Amino acid sequence: MRKKAFFSLLLLSGIFALLPAQPGTTTDKAQLEKERKEIQKELQEIQAVYNKVKGQTKQSLGQLSILKRKIDVQEKYISNINKELRSIDDDIYLSNLEIYRLQKQVDTLKAQYARTVVYAYKNRSSYDYLNFIFSANSFNDAVRRISYLKRYREYREKQVATILETQQLITQRKQQQEGRKEKKNEALDNQVKQVQELAVQKKEKDAVVSKLKSQEKDLKKQITAKQKRDKQLQGSINAIVKKEIDDARKAAEKKAADEKKNNPTVTTNPTTNPATNPGTTTNPTTPRVKPTTPAKPTVVFNTDADIKLNAGFEGNRGRLPWPVDNGYVKIHFGSYAIEGTLLKGDNPGITISTQVGNAVKSVFDGEVVAVFNLGDGMAVTIRHGKYFTTYSNLTGVGVSKGATVKTGQAIGKAGKDDDGTSGQIDFILMIETRNVNPEPWLRK
Repeated sequence: MRKKAFFSLLLLSGIFALLPAQPGTTTDKAQLEKERKEIQKELQEIQAVYNKVKGQTKQSLGQLSILKRKIDVQEKYISNINKELRSIDDDIYLSNLEIYRLQKQVDTLKAQYARTVVYAYKNRSSYDYLNFIFSANSFNDAVRRISYLKRYREYREKQVATILETQQLITQRKQQQEGRKEKKNEALDNQVKQVQELAVQKKEKDAVVSKLKSQEKDLKKQITAKQKRDKQLQGSINAIVKKEIDDARKAAEKKAADEKKNNPTVTTNPTTNPATNPGTTTNPTTPRVKPTTPAKPTVVFNTDADIKLNAGFEGNRGRLPWPVDNGYVKIHFGSYAIEGTLLKGDNPGITISTQVGNAVKSVFDGEVVAVFNLGDGMAVTIRHGKYFTTYSNLTGVGVSKGATVKTGQAIGKAGKDDDGTSGQIDFILMIETRNVNPEPWLRK
């Protein structure tokens, strides 16, 4: 009975499943890799643009804007590397835990196997096995004991296989650890390199700021001229938008009046009026139905076409194409200050630097409601339902008032900037009478 109990104990305690831990997640790593590639691509594009203006002897706001953008993206790159390093450290930590667990498992398996070997050695004679079988109480009991011994032999073989598999798994995990450590060293080297690059960029930016400070008088003239031009431009746009709103409101009111005229509300029914048909009766508790009056439009641009344009424009927030290819924001929306100087300004839209003559395109389907001259360039205003976009400092305008335009359709070309070193346009977005920042609406 003792032998049987010993065999039973071994069979129940020896085998358990190998469940390796899974350091990190594939999704997180794939997202980091995707983000890193996008950042690297953006850095290359920024550098290509900067190389075109870097050699200019006269420093410009465009150079400062590019360098600031490059520094921002460079900091994002370093942040991405830091995330990668944290991910690798987490993987190494979890993998070390797994290796420790597997090693403890191997030690346990070896100890169990050693006990079975010692016992088998002590009871290795044929007499012991025969005695175990022939001491059975019945023939069926003897068959069960033979089957039991067979399972015990299979168990020992499985013990050996499990020990070997676990040792192989430990070797595999240690090799993976070496790969992670190499990857971490590469990431650390890249981190040092990118931090050094960031320091160079900041030093270069400080040099540009210093030169711009020495050109403060010229910059002040440029900003004063821009503020004057912006005021004139905004005044023209406001008048255009006001007229469009007034026209849309009048059209909506006329439509409502025509519908009321063509579909008069019947207040009484002669077949059921007790005054004209005494034989009929009415329920005194039934409330009198009052004639309905068409509701006044709650929005100005509420035609079917406008509703469709409104929904389309809103649905493409963050996905609208840029009005020019290969451009960058020189002056952002709203209040701004030029670093290193006391100069300040306020931009009703965004000022985009690009090459002179680059095609300027409509960001969405719409109707051209105005083409006008600002003295030093042309401007085009397009209505997209309740949304208005204006593109100024254009040359070679190829559309006229009333024309229907499609997304990405060229409407003109970019003119020269204030100091004549590059091209630029001003892009303004309004929701009816309110100016809004266009950047969140444009594709990243």
